[in-house]
Amino acid sequence: MLEDRDRIFTNVYGYQPWNLDAARMRGDWDNTKDILAKGADAIVEEIKASGLRGRGGAGFPTGLKWSFMPKQPDPNRPSFLVINADESEPGSCKDREIIRHDPHKLIEGALVAGFAMRARAAYIYIRGEYIREAETLVAAVKEAYAAGLIGKNASGSGYDFDVFVHRGAGAYICGEETAMIESLEGKKGQPRLKPPFPAGAGLYGCPTTVNNVESIAVAPTIMRRGAAWFSSFGRENNKGTKLFQISGHVNKPCVVEEAMSIPFSELIEKHCGGITGGRDNLLAVIPGGSSVPLVPAAEIWDAPMDFDGLKAVGSGLGTAAVIVMDKSTDIVKAISRLSYFYKHESCGQCTPCREGTGWMWRVMKRLETGDADPAEIDLLYEVTKQVEGHTICALGDAAAWPIQGLLRHFRPEIERRIADNVREAAE
Repeated sequence: MLEDRDRIFTNVYGYQPWNLDAARMRGDWDNTKDILAKGADAIVEEIKASGLRGRGGAGFPTGLKWSFMPKQPDPNRPSFLVINADESEPGSCKDREIIRHDPHKLIEGALVAGFAMRARAAYIYIRGEYIREAETLVAAVKEAYAAGLIGKNASGSGYDFDVFVHRGAGAYICGEETAMIESLEGKKGQPRLKPPFPAGAGLYGCPTTVNNVESIAVAPTIMRRGAAWFSSFGRENNKGTKLFQISGHVNKPCVVEEAMSIPFSELIEKHCGGITGGRDNLLAVIPGGSSVPLVPAAEIWDAPMDFDGLKAVGSGLGTAAVIVMDKSTDIVKAISRLSYFYKHESCGQCTPCREGTGWMWRVMKRLETGDADPAEIDLLYEVTKQVEGHTICALGDAAAWPIQGLLRHFRPEIERRIADNVREAAE
C-alpha cells in the first residue's frame, strides 16, 4: 500500500484550497527554475529513466514521446504541447480531480514538459461539460501568469512559455490526439491519417506532442524526487504511482492514488470497503474504462493492476477506470449500453466504424431479450473483428472490445436468453 509521503496528488479530495498559495504549501512551484536549469535533454532523460508511461490509456513511454520533438527550434514552425483534458471515457474521472483540486501541478508540469520539448506554448483541451473545472483551471493559469511563473521569462528561467485553456464541445472523438488537434484548429473533430505523426506535423502544421493530464502533472515531482524514487513502485515496465478511479458496485467508490501493480483485491478491500454483498457477489470488472474488455470475477481478483497484468487476463489498464459489476448486473444490457455509446460517438469518417457500430448495437439490443438466432453470436464476433483494426483511430477497437469480452466470457448467458425466448414463443 502506498505511503502518504509518496503520494504525488496530496489534494485529490480537495480538503485544501486549489489556489497558488496552498499549492506552494504542498510543494508545487518549488524552485522550478532549478529544474529547468538542468536542461531540456536532461529532463527528457530523467522522465525516460523513471519508467513513466502515458496515463491516458495507451501507455506509451512518456520520455520517449517527448524525445521525438525537434531539437533545433524553427522560428517559422514553433513546437507545441497539447494536454488532453477531454476525459470522455465512461468510468474515467481522475483528471477532473487534478484540475479542480490541484491545477497548479498541471500548469507547472506543462512548463517543465514544454521546456523539455522546446515548445512555445501549451494548449489544455478540456471537455465542455467540465464547467467548474474549467473555471478553476482558467483562474489558476491567471494566478501563474500574475506570479511570473509562466509567460515571459517563465519562473525566472529566461524561457518564454504560454498556457492556453481551450474548451471542447463534448465530443468523445476529440479525446483522440489528432481529432483534438483538428478541433483546436477550429475544424470538425475528426482523426487524421498518420503519418505524418503530430511530432512531425501537428497543431497548425507544427511539431506537437499530445499528453494526458496525469502524465504531465507528475513530471515536476519526478524531477524533484528523482527517477529512482518513481521507478521504485510497480513491476518492471509498469512503474510509478497511478490514480485509480473505482465506480460501480463497491461500498465506497473513490479516486485513489496507489502504486502500480497493486492487486485488484487489495485496491478494492483497502480503499473501497469491498464489493457490495461481499466477494462472492462479484460478477465481472471492466478494469480500464469502458473501451477495454471485461474480466470475470475469478480472473480479476488477484490480477496486478498494471499494463501487463491486465493484458495477461485479456483486458487492459487503459485509464485505470475500474467499473465493478456485481451479480445484480444485467451484463448483456450493460455491454449493449456501451455499444450505443460508441455508435453515438463515432465521427462517421471510416466505413467499418460508421456502419459497424450501429449494426453491432442493434444486434446487442436483440441479444438483451434473446430475440435472435444462435448463429448471430458468431456473426457478431466476426463483425467486431472486421471493425477492430480497420479504422483511422482506435474508436473502432473501443466499440469492438467490450462485445468481444462479453462473448468470450458470458456466451452461455446469451445462449440461455435465446433458448428462453424460443421456449416462450413456443408456449
